[in-house]
Amino acid sequence: MLAMTTYEATSVYALGPGPDEAARLRRQSRELAAEAQALLARIGVRPGQAAIDLGCGPSGILAQLAEAVSPGGRVVGLDADPAHVALARRYADDLGLGNVEVLAGDARRTGLSAGGFDLVHTRTLLVTVPEPDEVVAEMVRLARPGGWVACQEPDVGISLCYPPLPAWDRLRDLFMASFGRSGADCRIGRRLPELLRAAGLEQVEASVLASSYPAGHSRRTVIPDLARSLRPVILELGLAGERELDELDSAVREHLADPRTMMMPHLLVAACGRKPG
Repeated sequence: MLAMTTYEATSVYALGPGPDEAARLRRQSRELAAEAQALLARIGVRPGQAAIDLGCGPSGILAQLAEAVSPGGRVVGLDADPAHVALARRYADDLGLGNVEVLAGDARRTGLSAGGFDLVHTRTLLVTVPEPDEVVAEMVRLARPGGWVACQEPDVGISLCYPPLPAWDRLRDLFMASFGRSGADCRIGRRLPELLRAAGLEQVEASVLASSYPAGHSRRTVIPDLARSLRPVILELGLAGERELDELDSAVREHLADPRTMMMPHLLVAACGRKPG
């Protein structure tokens, strides 16, 4: 039953599996480490507590959680992709994170006991699934009374590329159209407070980060990188042809390589709420 659930969960993931996606997620963990640390500090995660990172991928925020709950606490990472689970276990072993356990499972239906965690966290997971409210409901179920549910999700509906470039606008539109083929919402960031309140959480609050990345920074090209990953989907849907995609990719990367170009690929929204005690 777990294998079927894991397969179904992997199949709805908007970006698909594969080594390139695993490498991107591992890089994302390093790039967004400071943002994760700030969120944990804001919530007040303490030693001795229990935390879970749903959709942790190959690393997620497992290291930050392990540090925050030590000594005496425990951390669970959960992912639907068996390859990511294996990578996350190796990551925890390499860092000597003895209080971290990584499980395979569907974030919508984990099968774990209710009320077992002081913090239930996701990052860039809700943006990739067609029915994010199912994940949020499971997050609330897993949180103990008085515990916290926290999400970090992008909003690609607001981005900045200046000076303007028509090729950037076109490539971004293609990315958004192909990304949403399964019902995933790349504007999910703005909806986080609403989703948390609808799930019955209290003390809901959110912060919005608008980061502009300099030339050479890997997050500067996150949209063209993801468009490359989604190229088979774009072609299958007939949204663009091979030649146009090659030309757009080349033009956008050349523009972003210019240090005079300002690039903010998306907003990053961090929202949290407390389960009624």
